[in-house]
Amino acid sequence: MDKPALRENKMGVMPENRLLLSMAIPMMISMLVQALYNVVDSVFVSRISENALTAVSMAFPMQNIMIAVSVGFGVGINALLSRSLGQKNQERANKVAVQGLLLEAFSCLIMILIGIFGTEAFMRTQTSDPEIIRYGTTYLRICMTLSFGVFTQVTFERYLQATGQTLFSMITQLVGAIINIIFDPILIFGLLGFPKLGIAGAAYATVFGQMVGAVVAIILNRRHNPEVKLKLKNAIPDWHMIGEICGISLPSIIMASIGSLTTYVMDLILVRFSSTAVAVYGVYFKLQSFIFMPVFGLNNGMVPIIAYNYGAQKPERIHKTMRLGMIYAASIMLLGLAVFQLFPETLLSFFDASPTMVKIGVPALRRLSLAFIFAGICIISGSVCQALGYSIYGMFISIARQIVVLIPAALLLASTGVLDNVWFSFPIAEIMSIIMSITFLRIALRKTGMDRKTA
Repeated sequence: MDKPALRENKMGVMPENRLLLSMAIPMMISMLVQALYNVVDSVFVSRISENALTAVSMAFPMQNIMIAVSVGFGVGINALLSRSLGQKNQERANKVAVQGLLLEAFSCLIMILIGIFGTEAFMRTQTSDPEIIRYGTTYLRICMTLSFGVFTQVTFERYLQATGQTLFSMITQLVGAIINIIFDPILIFGLLGFPKLGIAGAAYATVFGQMVGAVVAIILNRRHNPEVKLKLKNAIPDWHMIGEICGISLPSIIMASIGSLTTYVMDLILVRFSSTAVAVYGVYFKLQSFIFMPVFGLNNGMVPIIAYNYGAQKPERIHKTMRLGMIYAASIMLLGLAVFQLFPETLLSFFDASPTMVKIGVPALRRLSLAFIFAGICIISGSVCQALGYSIYGMFISIARQIVVLIPAALLLASTGVLDNVWFSFPIAEIMSIIMSITFLRIALRKTGMDRKTA
């Protein structure tokens, strides 16, 4: 019989606002740096050529699936590990950590095989331009065949987050991102005696940063995370526990993968107008990460708090944390909306935008950013459902938003022959999303008994 071996940690006793900020701010900073390196990567790639930037944009859906799988299983590890800690079940927490690591390793192997055999075929489904295909295949193949760094980094980061060690998680992400930013220009343009690798240099800088981040994450866990112990005896697959992790993780993976499908279909729609429209859409995704990444950082800090207090049966702490999360998320999104509405030309200038790209990009950024109004609340609502074990609700919302509303709306608006109309499909889809998000959040709280504000 498992003994309750854990002391009460800060997630069960610290005042909610201070706790959320202490957990979230390091994650928000690290996610901002992640967003910075995503943008810097594209800024340097745009200096190669517009076709190179278009190729990276077209490679994004497949690259995003890889990230979705690693982060998706990380969500399951995080939530189940935090819940076990909240229940003060040390043995179960240790087992969750090892079983999650096995899942991540198997997923990494699958991605490596796809990277070896599937990248060129994927690029050919989107364009017949030989230069874009060559650029995209080169970039994507390197990122996927050397993906063991990102899978390892994400897993050990989630161990830190689940136990409230978000400062160390921030350090891990900062190190990886800074390494990427430093080596991007060095490897792309052949500085400091390194060979000039072009778009391959951007890919190598990315995977090198991930590998260094993984090493740092492992070291920090060994030195500063006594609440998670990786024991060899737990390495025998426990199919019931793997099923529990997958039950939380798979909806998150599907949600993110649906996002990749949406991006892929949007690229196919936009390329009918011009390859520049695809490049603009890719630039938008890089720029909007500056707004969404802090909210995702807030989300990463909030999920273990919700999961821990669900395990500890403290609904009043869940409600206070949830309300604070929504306020902060909405504030960040409104700030982002103001920037996109007021300074679209400035944002595009970072990517060496041609006059044609500026002409397409300015109305695109203004229309697409209207979705920010609703997105913050949707993200927080979905995260609470995940932490409570109902991440499948988020999957339903994602399917409805992107498959049922966004893609049909984009196809319908594209049929008008006016590119500017297509961008309105995003805020249209987000209106439906917020209605469903709030509805499912209430259902999840009621089903778990956490709809009570006092225990």
